[in-house]
Amino acid sequence: MNKGYFMGIDTGTFESKGVIIDQNCNIIAQYATKHGMENPKPNYFEHDAEAVWWHDFCEISNELLKKSGLNNGEILAVGASALGADCLPVDEECRPLRKAILYGIDARATEEMKWLTEYWGEEQIKKWFGRPLGSSDVMPKILWIKNNEPEVYEKTYKFLTGSSYIAAKLTDEYVVDRFLGLASFNPLYDKNGIPNPETCKPICRPDQLAAVKNTVELAGVVTAKAAKETGLKEGTPVIVGTDDSGAEAISTGVLEVGDMMIQLGSTVYMILCTKNLVDDDRIWREEFIIPGTFDISAGTNTAGTLTRWYRDEVFVDYAEAEKQGGENAYQKMMAEIEEIPVGSDSLITLPYLAGERTPINDPFAKGMIFGLTMTHTRAHLYKSALESIAYSINSHFEIFDEHKVPINKVLAVGGGTKNPTWLQIIADVTGLEIQTAGVTVGASFGDALMAAMSINFFESFGDLAKIIKKGDVYRPNLENHEKYKEYQKIFNELYENNKELMHRLP
Repeated sequence: MNKGYFMGIDTGTFESKGVIIDQNCNIIAQYATKHGMENPKPNYFEHDAEAVWWHDFCEISNELLKKSGLNNGEILAVGASALGADCLPVDEECRPLRKAILYGIDARATEEMKWLTEYWGEEQIKKWFGRPLGSSDVMPKILWIKNNEPEVYEKTYKFLTGSSYIAAKLTDEYVVDRFLGLASFNPLYDKNGIPNPETCKPICRPDQLAAVKNTVELAGVVTAKAAKETGLKEGTPVIVGTDDSGAEAISTGVLEVGDMMIQLGSTVYMILCTKNLVDDDRIWREEFIIPGTFDISAGTNTAGTLTRWYRDEVFVDYAEAEKQGGENAYQKMMAEIEEIPVGSDSLITLPYLAGERTPINDPFAKGMIFGLTMTHTRAHLYKSALESIAYSINSHFEIFDEHKVPINKVLAVGGGTKNPTWLQIIADVTGLEIQTAGVTVGASFGDALMAAMSINFFESFGDLAKIIKKGDVYRPNLENHEKYKEYQKIFNELYENNKELMHRLP
């Protein structure tokens, strides 16, 4: 094979990142750009697909080529991922008909979930999903558009998710990968990936769905129009791609049964590669990207968004000082909590400021700070917030233990890995070793690796294990772990004992 390079670009909730790697999988160029997220109403979260997703892809692609000094013909294949699963209706020219309804953090379709559960029956829903319908499912979101924006629905040529939209803009082909499509669009496709007319009937037409392919298959090649906008060479192969979490799992080394990823980004997303499907109302499960395997997946609605909220609303002085050229606000915030003991002097936070996905699956859950006394400071509040995310992560490990699902290694990735104190808290709460990835740019690196696989530079996912480097290891302090066990019990009970009151709040 001639010398060449691979490009990967990922679009996230607040930031998009891209890399170019060489044939030894070394990063030779990287670039990132930030964007916002719209929250027009409570439980409504949106992105402008053209102004955010496609704009970011084009900017990153052009900047990567510029920074690397490469000729665009040296890019042998491109991989893209995006936050998912979202719901974006487009017309026949792939023009968005409304802003994209985002993944599980958008919980507008609660009435549609109730209606669909009554329509199909709880037993059938359980058979399809292994759990009740949730805000992460695309089917209720499509139905919401049908019910509330019929003029948009009538004009819709395809209902896409983030990665589908990027692939379509690049290639003029409408595709979605099995990992994302069969899970998030369930039950609109049969297991063979063909739209099911019967299950589509109350939701959409079968022809309004994208074609299903494997993640590393080619969606098509870069069109002349896309080449002008992205700087890529016309005819460059483009993979089907997937969601950011799936790509990030591959980038960290989740390559065989028992491997698990904790993605510490704007939210937490977890993927545990398993041998079999595991049915439990509190979690999600589906086929995994790696053929012949499945996964347990789970996600919280806050993580980095919670630390950002504390920076902007509680540590306002630090945020303002940083804007004036001062020290990084997050670093100053972390310095403040160094002397705060385990459990934040008996302070427990429920991090449900945007509702919650797993394991409680309650879009109407509310945040709570429990145990406040006159001795607590904002440093206590902040450490308690970090601990709350760890408690939430650990509540999933408790579920895995119930089902006796083996975990061989836990790999952490995402922006939260820049915070060693937080990683140590997670290790102490869970009682497990947490290992970071050697390459921490995340999903875009996974996209580039899978782009290389698409043209057979790597023969299998097993080959990737030989080149994916590992980073730091955080080993649990067992004394701290024993203390955290008691706080975990209270954390678990707080929601159960207060959820009815939460739901009574307007």
